Amino acid sequence: MITESYTESRKKSVSLFRKIQENPGKYISISGDRPTGALHLGHFFGVLQNRLILQSVGVKSFILIADYQFYTDRKCTNPQEIEQNIQDILLDYLAVGIEPGKNMIIFNHSNIPELNQLMLPFLSLVTVSDLNRNPTVKEEIKFLKDVTGAMLTYPVHQAADILFCKANVVPIGKDQLSHLELARKISRKFNNYYGKTFPLPCGLLSESPIILGVDGKKKMSKSQKNAIYIKSTEEETASLIMSARTDSFPYVSYNPEERPEISNLLLLYCLCTNLDPKVVADSIGEKGAYYLKRMLVDALNDFFLPIRRKRMQLKKDLGYVLEVIQNGNKMAREEAINTLEEVNIKMGLVI
Repeated sequence: MITESYTESRKKSVSLFRKIQENPGKYISISGDRPTGALHLGHFFGVLQNRLILQSVGVKSFILIADYQFYTDRKCTNPQEIEQNIQDILLDYLAVGIEPGKNMIIFNHSNIPELNQLMLPFLSLVTVSDLNRNPTVKEEIKFLKDVTGAMLTYPVHQAADILFCKANVVPIGKDQLSHLELARKISRKFNNYYGKTFPLPCGLLSESPIILGVDGKKKMSKSQKNAIYIKSTEEETASLIMSARTDSFPYVSYNPEERPEISNLLLLYCLCTNLDPKVVADSIGEKGAYYLKRMLVDALNDFFLPIRRKRMQLKKDLGYVLEVIQNGNKMAREEAINTLEEVNIKMGLVI
């Protein structure tokens, strides 16, 4: 599988966003999250802000809670866990400003059987070699004792997610580029074999750099237990930031390569304040990491205060929250039924 360079993908992404702003009605977006827990700051400053931008310019967007993909690399011994995770994600979506309706459709896998059925014809368009050499899957399975079939075919399931609604825009991070390339390959092959049916989806890369967890080592992640959540209280946020890993230097400077831990704290502060991290670092200087941490606690809590308040209000009306996904499921399923019917007709699977 030939995957273009990240630099080339970035250039195309910038050009794509200009076109979206000029004519948003031409575009359909798809993005989603696995319900492995509530969403954290990495999600907010990455994909969630991209979704809000697309919403603001009027792009029709499908937002998927990928509950079937929860099981690609884990077993769930407590079904209530996944139910709670879905509820948490819904609350996070609504609290940050996603406005559900005809242009912002929130849905989940398990209620859209026709989407999942698309995976079967798509599997006939890829080889085992395609699946085995997918770099994201290869990286994931390094840490798994037993690799499930769901894990190996995960990128094909994602292709079904993207193509069921004929999305031509996919807000993604750098680590998802290989999945998008496979979706493009499936689209191209299907169109060649059966006639023009699907667009070639393009990636809209997040402008936000990767945010590290409070351990300062790895990307902020639920599984790494190094995350600050959107729903975290002021006290929880303060505790996590004040205990965040830094280095032994007595001064603050912005150097992501050589000082990733302190630079990550500066980055978070600047994402909340819209300031330049080098300028902020110079202003703190020898006041040190403790001073920066206190500044960051205040900045994060001020920034997320209205979001957290809204989330608490939404939690008091879970009937409305449930209604949001029920309505979204109806709209998403209608799209999936139409696409599957078109696919079956073109493949000669209708009697």
